[in-house]
Amino acid sequence: MNSTTPNKSRPIGDIISQANSLTSDQVEAVLQYQKANGSRFGEAAVALGYISGDDVVWALAQQYEYPYIHSKSTNLSEELIVARHPFSPEAEMFRELRSQLLMSQFPENQPHKPFAVLSPNRGDGKSFYAANLAISFAQLGRNTVLIDADLRNPRLASIFGLPKSEGGLADTLVGRSAPNVYMPAQDIPNLYLLPAGNPPPNPLELIERQSFSQLLVELSKKFDYVIVDTPASEVGADNCAIAARCGSGLVIARKDKSAERDISRLLATLKIAKVDVAGVILNDC
Repeated sequence: MNSTTPNKSRPIGDIISQANSLTSDQVEAVLQYQKANGSRFGEAAVALGYISGDDVVWALAQQYEYPYIHSKSTNLSEELIVARHPFSPEAEMFRELRSQLLMSQFPENQPHKPFAVLSPNRGDGKSFYAANLAISFAQLGRNTVLIDADLRNPRLASIFGLPKSEGGLADTLVGRSAPNVYMPAQDIPNLYLLPAGNPPPNPLELIERQSFSQLLVELSKKFDYVIVDTPASEVGADNCAIAARCGSGLVIARKDKSAERDISRLLATLKIAKVDVAGVILNDC
């Protein structure tokens, strides 16, 4: 499936025909079927076996300029369900969470603070939530940057299929990369990524440098939303240091796995750091 430029003024038949490389004979057959049966172009093309129902949904999304990846050749992970399966119940859950955060953490006509995503343990789904939340904000048509501040076990470059690069957050904090080392996400308009970069031997010390706080300030001026992925609490104090510099955040815990004491300890530390915690999500995905 080749991507086409979203344009709601284009007829759905043109979008379907171009995206699926329908021949002139196939288009004529669809039009004849459509006329004979009183159906829509997409329905006729599906009935004739030229396209699938998913192809019609994708074409409709293009008309309304809704970022929707419908390509088997993409490097994006299946974990990015808001982009790859935007009409699934799981994606709807992220849109609901986005709406709650817009009301509580990102009020209109006010500067938006960077927003950290935290968890007590590895495997809780922190990066999964950070990535999908960032996509959901980008789908509002607002410029969003997702920072991988997990300098210990970064995952976002892999999830988004980024090529190996010498630049990243760690490199920026020591002055080896420019602050604008962020890059556009593949197939997702309005979303930019700042990967972790080369793994440093001193991640906490880098985070606690003034250069990290300055970077967050700069990115907050350039982007509507700044979402920051963090390391799990069990590997160090990095996440709370990051959240303190962001000012607000969300805690992700694994249902039937995360210990209550670990969650309570993280929340207590965030309270001491005066971090505005939007809530705790029990991840069962």
